Amino acid sequence: MTPPSPSAIAARRSAFRELHAAGCFVIPNPWDAGSARYLASLGFKALASTSSGFAWSHARADGAMARDAVLAHLREIVSATDLPVNADFESGYGATPKDVAESVRRAVDTGIAGLSIEDSTGDPARPIHDLPEALARLRAARSAIAEAGSDTLLVGRAENYLHGRPDLEDTIARLRAYAEAGADCLYAPGIQSREDIAAVVAAVAPKPVNLLANAPFITVVEAADLGVRRISVGGTLARTAWAGLLAAAEEIATEGTFSRFVDLPNVDKVFGR
Repeated sequence: MTPPSPSAIAARRSAFRELHAAGCFVIPNPWDAGSARYLASLGFKALASTSSGFAWSHARADGAMARDAVLAHLREIVSATDLPVNADFESGYGATPKDVAESVRRAVDTGIAGLSIEDSTGDPARPIHDLPEALARLRAARSAIAEAGSDTLLVGRAENYLHGRPDLEDTIARLRAYAEAGADCLYAPGIQSREDIAAVVAAVAPKPVNLLANAPFITVVEAADLGVRRISVGGTLARTAWAGLLAAAEEIATEGTFSRFVDLPNVDKVFGR
């Protein structure tokens, strides 16, 4: 795969920002070049990486991949299609704001059109960064993007709902603070009630909001009606693929039968053969 030219990268970043200006779009999450190309063939306007889907493909748990491996993966996804790519960049791959800035500079060099920074710590005893620390890390990411002379879009993520802290008031306060610190788009994965979604959209307006759709609790039309600007699915497409693999493989291992090998797609046809 050939990396995109600097002019192509700039065009992708410009198109990505335009997508956030109005309406609602779905940004699905491939985990390798093949899934990226297939999703692009369906007419989606942008893609996003998934840290969990990528980690599972390397027999690792989410959050266990090293920064260099993630950067190489981002280059692969960016080179796989002509679409803008948003990087699931976890909490920035750095212990300090300075380290986050260095990681973000390197991520921008991969050609991504956007990246998200979480406020999670990876420590079960203290799963969420204190707000001042989270803000320092996000500002470091913003500064790194600016210093690179890049138009890369920055997403601020409040992770409360994914770590047993379903506190809407604190989540909204964090998202507002992230917007003031330079986040272009706001994201609180885990919120699912229409009331909470509407509250988040209203609280950070006019900044766009990303909604995680990892269960059938809403449709694209309904999310758009609530003011959601973009919808991603995280690792759920990868989990869907794993569900098929697990069910078929476990049947073979335990029953010695192959009943799931019916009505399967011609995958070669997906890639033009």
